[in-house]
Amino acid sequence: MPNVLEGLFQVVADGLASGTIYAAVALSLALIYRTTGVVNFAQGEIGMIGTFIAWALLQRGIPLIASVALALALAFLLGAAMERFVIRPIQRFGELSALLTTLGMFLMLNEIAPWIWGPENRAFPSLFGAGVVDLGSVRISASSLGTLVLMLAVVAAFFALLHATKLGLSMRAAAANPESSGLCGIPTQRVFMLGWGLSAMMSTLAGVLSAPRLFLDSSLMVGVIIYAFAAAALGGFTSLGGAVLGGLLIGLSETLASNYLPFIGSDLKMLVPLVVLLLVLLIKPNGLFGQAAGRSV
Repeated sequence: MPNVLEGLFQVVADGLASGTIYAAVALSLALIYRTTGVVNFAQGEIGMIGTFIAWALLQRGIPLIASVALALALAFLLGAAMERFVIRPIQRFGELSALLTTLGMFLMLNEIAPWIWGPENRAFPSLFGAGVVDLGSVRISASSLGTLVLMLAVVAAFFALLHATKLGLSMRAAAANPESSGLCGIPTQRVFMLGWGLSAMMSTLAGVLSAPRLFLDSSLMVGVIIYAFAAAALGGFTSLGGAVLGGLLIGLSETLASNYLPFIGSDLKMLVPLVVLLLVLLIKPNGLFGQAAGRSV
């Protein structure tokens, strides 16, 4: 029985660790959608580019934590620049034009990475090492536990920013009604830039945490962004809290099914969250917490 419980706790920890990564990217997707009405297909590729930047800094002898911090700062600037110089001029032609632009950005960034850094796979070190943590009679990998704790802290800090600061109030107001917010003196365009910058940072952090489990290449975030889209749709694209919960549910369902349903295994595990998503959307088309009209945080 202890071995069974130990295995279950490890699987749950792995599922929640993956789920928090999906939740972070889903949160960034929902944030951009709420503030600008754009579904950003390039969100994962922005995170991939940020992870490559962190890797390049590592190769120049910069310590891991400093490399990741610099990459997050550069990712913020990249996201803000994309909103200012790419999305904002295109949005006047309609949301469909902006959506197609993000799809083009996805293709462009996916090709730029191998052109700059080459097509080969690269190893990326974990922020938390390769050890294990003893929690009583249960042993959980340091990577899973560290990822879970860090991403939950990041998501909590983000919600604190939204609900406990003047800047967060401006972001929520701009998301709820950009026109009225502008008339009240809120610099909505700067708020949108900030939203894109923060979203790029979150995607980069997700990439940095995903890379040690996989290999760093141009397809690093393709699987993550699929799960993140599923998580955002599951929770509701208009609900930031729903996107986070959707990410956790997707991560848990994927990991539990692949470990305890032999006919699924690792090859078919991607189908599990998609089936969960399909069932929810058949019952509640706007997602668990999404609204057909109006906005919710």
